[in-house]
Amino acid sequence: MSSLSHLRPTIEGYVDDRIVSWRTGSSEGQRTVCLVLSGLTLVFLLVSLIDYRLAAAAWFAVPMLLGTLTLRHQPLMGLLAFIAVCVAVTVTRESMINGMTAGRISTLIAMIVIAVIVMYDSSHRRSGLPRTIGEAMLVDLRDRLQAQGSVPELPAGWSARSAMKYAGGARFSGDFMVANKTERDVLEMVLVDVCGKGVAAGTRSLQLAGALGGLIGALEPVKLFEAANDFLLRQNWDDGFATAVHVQVDLTSGDYTIISGGHPPALRWRDATGTWEIDGARGLALGIAEDPTFDRTTGTLAVDDALMFYTDGVVESRSQDVMAGIEWLRGRAGELVAAGFDELPRKVMDEVDAGDDRAILLLSRTDPVGNLTQ
Repeated sequence: MSSLSHLRPTIEGYVDDRIVSWRTGSSEGQRTVCLVLSGLTLVFLLVSLIDYRLAAAAWFAVPMLLGTLTLRHQPLMGLLAFIAVCVAVTVTRESMINGMTAGRISTLIAMIVIAVIVMYDSSHRRSGLPRTIGEAMLVDLRDRLQAQGSVPELPAGWSARSAMKYAGGARFSGDFMVANKTERDVLEMVLVDVCGKGVAAGTRSLQLAGALGGLIGALEPVKLFEAANDFLLRQNWDDGFATAVHVQVDLTSGDYTIISGGHPPALRWRDATGTWEIDGARGLALGIAEDPTFDRTTGTLAVDDALMFYTDGVVESRSQDVMAGIEWLRGRAGELVAAGFDELPRKVMDEVDAGDDRAILLLSRTDPVGNLTQ
């Protein structure tokens, strides 16, 4: 027992190393997986030769499909060739004993069709990686960039809430946010809507999010928008523009500045009047002209005031234009304020018709002393 216990960590470590090697897409990892699947194919062959009914030709589709998920093109072609030889051996032997039946012919035709589909799919992978690894890399990149949109911890009396939904249920969106807070308690947030929706806009938003995430806090707001505009112009994308709104807030005084690049107007909740006011910041969308101009508005958030930013998917639909949608949002959000700001973005989002990607960001200020005593 002691010797087995001593070997267990070594075996587990070896397996873990092979898995890590495969996840990196290395040649060593590919060879390991190819050998494992070839071994599985050989097991099916031996069982089939013993009793064809236990492992008929259709069973060889299992390593074929597993190879599609885990192997690059060249190792997969080698595996398919080995599977083809094994299928030919077992079917030929069974046919010599019991004859070639219509069922076996149908199975062989199906196997050939599956193999052709697998080869076509493998040869047209632009990343050159197995499907599972390619998807994992894309999701990891999305998660890392979305982490840039997480609002840093705010001082007492300040709260940020957001809600986002994707078009068609896809987990990639043209809407995203980046945020940064300096040591001097100055918060910057940018809400962006890249042209398009769902997966079509997802890859573009990933690139732009990476660019903005690296520059926010390092450039003045107008310079940040100018850099983002230049970035989009260099991409030469069809319909490669984006709308964006930037807010910079001094979390000590409540003073804020808003700059808009073609984005729907921000809304400011003024507790003294009990209304959502439309902010006046306007500007040209990013990625359209070489020298766009951006209007700047300023103000001060008092206690119990708030700022709300949103993308056009929240206020625009086939049956409603943008201005009508903004009026609806002002009215509905005004009704929801009585229940507090915390759940307001989610509640509004639940009432928005599905269609385009849509996002809401809300920054509110409350009395820090009142919060501590509650």
